[in-house]
Amino acid sequence: MPNFSADRISRRNQNIKQDKIQSVNIPPSVNSLREGQEVIFQGKNKPLKKYLKHNGLLWSLDMTNNGNSIVEKKLTTRELEYQNSFIDYRSFIHNFEADLGSSKIYIPWTSSGEQSDMLDERSAYLVPFTMICYKILFRPSDITTVATDIVFTIEKATDGSTSTSVVSTFDATADWSATDGTMFTVYQSDWDNIPKIVAGEVVGIAINPDNTNISGTEQFHITSIWRVEVAV
Repeated sequence: MPNFSADRISRRNQNIKQDKIQSVNIPPSVNSLREGQEVIFQGKNKPLKKYLKHNGLLWSLDMTNNGNSIVEKKLTTRELEYQNSFIDYRSFIHNFEADLGSSKIYIPWTSSGEQSDMLDERSAYLVPFTMICYKILFRPSDITTVATDIVFTIEKATDGSTSTSVVSTFDATADWSATDGTMFTVYQSDWDNIPKIVAGEVVGIAINPDNTNISGTEQFHITSIWRVEVAV
């Protein structure tokens, strides 16, 4: 008499083996899988990914053990809404025309005029979120003065105060007479301190030729780019 119980157990074990998703050591291709086959693969410093061959195409799905998700290529969505926070990069225009002379000036956030007072409404920006200066793009016009430094400072006034303080400084040494129309970049790593401003503070950007006057009226094209921690 056949042992039906043993047969059922054997079939069950075989089905379990067939249903188990195989782990592979190299990324699968559409030709390496049979129709309906699923495998998992994890590359170096990459999330675990499940692959499925369906209708002759290779499909994949990233898996997570901490709730974080990574989109390697393009994210297409009809509507995007953040429930908590996100990181954004935002740029601001600070173009102006002036004779810098030998005094520190604050570059504009609105209009086109430089100011001697950081708290002037044209030279200060009320920060809505925590921001870190990612880079400043600086392109002067025809500077004829040789061998001068231009000192960049990021300054702030804290919430509830009208006193200003220096957050970060960068002393840019260059032969500015040879940089007509050439873009110069101040990177985040160039500052002596992290150029970070928090919500509720007022921020200003100053420049000062500290060795020799930059004589004559020059045009300055300046763009700052900030890493913004947007909190919803």
